[in-house]
Amino acid sequence: MDIDWLPALLQTSDPLFPTGAYAHSAGLEEMAALGVVRDEKSLENYLVRHLVPLLQNLELPYLHFAYAAARESDLVALAGLSREIDAWKLAGEARSASLQLGSRRLESARRIFPHPIWPLFSAQEIAPHQLIVYALQMSACGVPLEAALLGYAYQTLSGAGSASLKLIRIGQEGVQRVLTTALVEIRDIIPLALAVRRADAGWFNPLLEIAAMRHAVANERLFIS
Repeated sequence: MDIDWLPALLQTSDPLFPTGAYAHSAGLEEMAALGVVRDEKSLENYLVRHLVPLLQNLELPYLHFAYAAARESDLVALAGLSREIDAWKLAGEARSASLQLGSRRLESARRIFPHPIWPLFSAQEIAPHQLIVYALQMSACGVPLEAALLGYAYQTLSGAGSASLKLIRIGQEGVQRVLTTALVEIRDIIPLALAVRRADAGWFNPLLEIAAMRHAVANERLFIS
C-alpha cells in the first residue's frame, strides 16, 4: 500500500502545525455561554447534530470541489469557490476566522512544503479561506481525497473538543468519548459528502450563525471565534 502521503496528512492535521487554530473555538464559546453546551452529553449532541451535518452538506462538499480544482491547478475555479465560501459565511466573525486560519496555513505551507502552486495562488489574490488552502495543501502533498476529507473533519471536531476543556466541566477522557462517537458519524458521511453536487451544497443553521454574531460583541472572550 502506498502511504507516502500519510506523514504530510498527520503533520498538517496536528495542532502543532502553525495555523493558530488553538485560539478559535469555532462558535463553541458562545454555545457554552448560551447553555447549549454544558457537559459531555450536550457536547456530543453539539458535534453530532450541528457540526456533522454542516460538514456533510457544506464544508466537505466544498473541500471536494476545491480539491478537484487544485489537482488541475485551476485558479479561476478556486477563486470562484473562495467567493462562494465568503458569501455563505454570513457571520463576519466566522468569515474573518476562516481567512485568518487560511492565511496562517498558506504562509506555513509555502515555507514548509515548497510547491509551484503557492506563488501562482498568491499572485491571483484569491481570498485564502481555510477550506481552499487546505485543499491546495492536500493536493500538493499527494493526499488522497477521502483522507483529506477525513483529516479536515477530524480537525473540526477535535478543535471543538480541545476548546471544550477550557469552557465546560469535562475531562480529557470525556472529550475522547465524545470524539469517538462523532468520528463514527464522520466515517459514514464521507461518501454522502462526495455525492453532493455543487448546485445542492448548502446548510443553514441559525443557531450557529447567531452564536457567532453574539460572540463578536461579547464582553468577555477566551477565543477569537
